[in-house]
Amino acid sequence: MTEFVDINGAKLAYRLCGPTGAPLIITLHGGRGFGDYRSDFKAYSALSDKFRVLSFDYRGHGESSHTKPYTFRQIVDDIEGIRKKFAGEDANVIICGGSFGGFLAQQYAIEYGQHISHLILRGTAASYHQEEDAIKVLEQRVHKAPSFSVEMLKQKVFGAFESDLEFQLVHLAMMPLYSEKFDANAALRSCLGNYYNAEAHNDLYSEQEKYFDYRDRLQSIQAKTLVVVGDKDWICPPRHSELIAAEVPNAELYVVEDANHSVHLEKNEQVLAKIRTFLA
Repeated sequence: MTEFVDINGAKLAYRLCGPTGAPLIITLHGGRGFGDYRSDFKAYSALSDKFRVLSFDYRGHGESSHTKPYTFRQIVDDIEGIRKKFAGEDANVIICGGSFGGFLAQQYAIEYGQHISHLILRGTAASYHQEEDAIKVLEQRVHKAPSFSVEMLKQKVFGAFESDLEFQLVHLAMMPLYSEKFDANAALRSCLGNYYNAEAHNDLYSEQEKYFDYRDRLQSIQAKTLVVVGDKDWICPPRHSELIAAEVPNAELYVVEDANHSVHLEKNEQVLAKIRTFLA
């Protein structure tokens, strides 16, 4: 059941499971303006036999309050608030972030690194330059999503939406690109059940937020780091995970064959087995 907690003036929705006193994993979902905790909780809650698993919706996302500002900085500070609330003032946590959540996870690891024991990154990138490669991949694979276009990716997904409805329709059109085995009926159900907030998306893709770049600071990350990516990832192509793993001291790269951006769902058992080994 979804619960709520007040963090930095926002009411954040979350789910928490696992044994009291166990190490805490905080998962950070993907999607600027449309992601929520549910897919991560589905993917990672099986780890709750050994860990506490907490998945939450960022402000302006999912069931959380639409409390501005919608910025990387504010969400990273909210992650720190979550850590203090559920782990304690001085306790370390495990951060697990994918896609946009991976961007946030890197920033958190750089700015609040003293509070992380392990960092798990899934299908992500260290800078906005990932967008250029995603456009190139789409040009090769656009036939997989006949209702989507390069223009929609550039101007809408990496730009701004006019309304929540436009956001929802574009997301449905691009869904075939995210997994190697596409289920159209499941995609429709997913989009109908998702929360879309064009304002949050647009703010997080604004000129002030869009051009993030952690590449020069990756060497400062001290947490034990695992970088997971599907070899077919279209929107955060594998070379961006390779760069992170090469720059973060002693990071481990795990490339999963025949998997796309949703590798944690497509190859769930395989990914969880790797995470268990990594955290052992």
